Parts: sequence; structure tokens; C-alpha cells
Amino acid sequence: MKKALILSMLLLPVLLLASVAEAEHAYIGTKNCKKCHIKQWKSWSETKMANAFETLKPGVVAERKTELGLEPDKDYTTDAECVRCHVTGYGKEGGFVNIDETPDLANVGCEMCHGAGGGYTQDGYMTLKNKEYKRAELIKVGLIHPVGEAVCVECHNEQVPIPDYTFDYEAMKAEGIHENIPLKYNHD
Repeated sequence: MKKALILSMLLLPVLLLASVAEAEHAYIGTKNCKKCHIKQWKSWSETKMANAFETLKPGVVAERKTELGLEPDKDYTTDAECVRCHVTGYGKEGGFVNIDETPDLANVGCEMCHGAGGGYTQDGYMTLKNKEYKRAELIKVGLIHPVGEAVCVECHNEQVPIPDYTFDYEAMKAEGIHENIPLKYNHD
């Protein structure tokens, strides 16, 4: 009995960490984020990121593709080099696979910058049932991923097929990608 108790005490933290890690990889799509973050979703939905996958389709933004030396009538929706930055979670566990299997992950959604949403929506965290969640608690368990330059340059880098492309993180940060609301809890 004593051995079983000790064993369960040793395994409990491992199981808890495993469930958090598993939930972190559960991509839920922007429709789920929208339920609680409507202001941010609305302002994001007016950005190029909200329609990034569409630009990979044949004939869409044809003039711009021609300027960049791309074939305007080519279907880039299955080109891994393009798709990886025009969808959410491509090449990651639980991320975008293709438009038929994972249509809710097409475009550059919330989870591309903030991490997979499954971890956020666990019981006791950021759920409709728990409107009083504490951001500080999400940070403690590793569910909040800092959104900084390192996240942006995963796509905004020298591999972008735009001649003389330079990404100015500070300028983009000042402009913002969606409406921000003040943090309720300090996360220092």
C-alpha cells in the first residue's frame, strides 16, 4: 500500500505535465478564440493574416505574384514552402494538414502567434465557465507563450519571396496586428 502511494505521488506530476503538453498541441482555430476575444478577432479579421491562405490560390493577387516572379495561375495551396507561413501550425502536432482535413487552421490565426489554444481552454483556465481566470496562472503552467520578434521572424525573414524584403519588428509591434486590451494581471 505504501509503495503504491509513493509511486502515485511520483507519477502524478508526470501525468499532469503530460496532459498540459498534450493540450498545448491541440489547435482549436480562431472561431474558438473569437468566442471570448471578439474585439481582437474583429480587428485581426481585417488584416492580411486573416486571408493569407486565400493568396496562395490560382489567380488570387495575380498582379502581385507576377511582380514577385511567381506564377499567378499556379496553385500554391499545397506548396510546403508557402503553406508553412500562410496557415496555423503547419508541420506541428495538431496543426494545419490541408484545407480538406483542417480548414479551421487555414490562414494565420491567433494560435500562430499565441500558441495552440487547447492548453488555454483547459478547465480552470481560460474558458467560458471560468470567466475569472488569472493570466498569471496560465503563465505559471507555461500556457502563455511570449509573442515577440522570435515568433514573427519564423515567417518574416529572408526566405520571403519579396525582393529587398526587410522586416521591421518595432514598426510592426507599434502598428499591432489586433486590438489589445490592458492586462488584468501582471505576469512579471
